[in-house]
Amino acid sequence: MKRVPLESLNRRSFLKVAGTAAVGLPNIITSNALGANGVPAASGRIVMAGLGMGGRGQGVLGEFLNFKEIQVVAVNDVQKNNLKGAEKRVNGKYGNTDCATYEDYREVLARSDIDMVFCGAPDHWHAQMMVDACKAGKDVMCEKPLTLTIGEGRKIVDAARQYGRIAAGGSQRVLQDFGRAACAANSGRFGKVLSANANPGGPPRPCYLPGQPVPDNINWDLWLGPAPWAEYHAYRCGRAYNLGGKGFRTWEDYSGGMMTDWGGHKFGAALHGLKVDHTGPSEIRPPKDGEPLTYVFANGKTLKVQDGPAFVCEDGNAEKNSIRDLKVPAGLRWYSGGANSLVGDFIHCVKTRQSPFRDVEWAHRTATVCHLGNIALKLKRPLKWDPVKEDFIDDAEASRMVDRPRRGPWQI
Repeated sequence: MKRVPLESLNRRSFLKVAGTAAVGLPNIITSNALGANGVPAASGRIVMAGLGMGGRGQGVLGEFLNFKEIQVVAVNDVQKNNLKGAEKRVNGKYGNTDCATYEDYREVLARSDIDMVFCGAPDHWHAQMMVDACKAGKDVMCEKPLTLTIGEGRKIVDAARQYGRIAAGGSQRVLQDFGRAACAANSGRFGKVLSANANPGGPPRPCYLPGQPVPDNINWDLWLGPAPWAEYHAYRCGRAYNLGGKGFRTWEDYSGGMMTDWGGHKFGAALHGLKVDHTGPSEIRPPKDGEPLTYVFANGKTLKVQDGPAFVCEDGNAEKNSIRDLKVPAGLRWYSGGANSLVGDFIHCVKTRQSPFRDVEWAHRTATVCHLGNIALKLKRPLKWDPVKEDFIDDAEASRMVDRPRRGPWQI
């Protein structure tokens, strides 16, 4: 598979240049097209759409709407109330009724005028939507966790590189909540960084909920997508941000539980501060004899799944408030182009074709750590992992859990 370097692409190669009028239509140039009232000219505008517009999806869409260079023209969701909510948000921002709505995200990706999409769908849809977006020539940012399985992550990265797309995972909290601790740990004031502590929460579980009548508000088959067929129940597709059994994050067919949901934040921050977010652990040890779930990296650093100091160093612990006059240390990755948010960083990189802070390679490595923890907890034994081959060492049972079958036509 031929890889296309991100930096070699020019924005002009994929953005439509304004000015080509349809035959028979008058050449009307609006003030917005000329860049009036603080709005970028059409040639510099990024046309985007939102895929999967539940609560979190609409929240992040709102962040994109705050940028003047962004023009949101379409939204997608398989639940009518989500779709109406997103449509209302977009039209309210622009003061019109122009936002198009789609039940099937593939219709969005088929539009040639759309440059970029954001995916806020449930976890089991992330890989499918991201790979399809890359194939359709769209840049794409996806809510964390990046994937439902380890195998999906590598396929996303390969698709982004093959089709020359800017592709990023989520987690604004890596820097906004935990970035100061990473800076403190790498400032040199506490000596060598030895280990990190992070406790995102537990794994998902199988779902045995009985069937319910499918309401008119949802396309249930399309909500399931690549997941195994199951009868509808409101708690299968609920939004609850916990493992209480009332939302999709509880169930292993759709999510990795809090281990992947909050792990996208907390493990992402820990790997960033340990400077191992480009690789993976070599060993995963499940809880035993009072010791927590522990990841061991080839350089000797460890990540322990427990509450405690964010980073343990040779000469003390590093927390977000450890240093008052904090600066970003040399060699520690950060947002680019002066951006102060994950969305801002992504938009800057779409313009410049730079690699974003949560490039899919980094987001995939974070999600992998989350999935490895869930697998170790399920098998209840230590595991050896090859972060280069991205497979378990001499462990066929564990290797079968790297990926899983996908239903029907939903193959990547």
